[in-house]
Amino acid sequence: MRPIGKYIVLQPVEEEITTDSGLLLSGEDAKQLRYARGVTVAVGTDVEAIYAGEELYYDKRSAYTMMIGDKPYTIISERDVVVVLH
Repeated sequence: MRPIGKYIVLQPVEEEITTDSGLLLSGEDAKQLRYARGVTVAVGTDVEAIYAGEELYYDKRSAYTMMIGDKPYTIISERDVVVVLH
């Protein structure tokens, strides 16, 4: 697959979130957070600073999910990337 323009295809990463006091947030609590973590599967033809295989945080309010083959993938625009992890 090859996204066009400034779009990025992600595989979402499920993560456990622990508060400063050591409490583990439930899945429902974690879903209320604005940002989510994902691994880039493919980047669009106009994306220059993000590469396939990188982990990042993105604004999930702007993301949408689509089925490609038999797997769900998250699609975001480059401007929705908040942090790239190294």
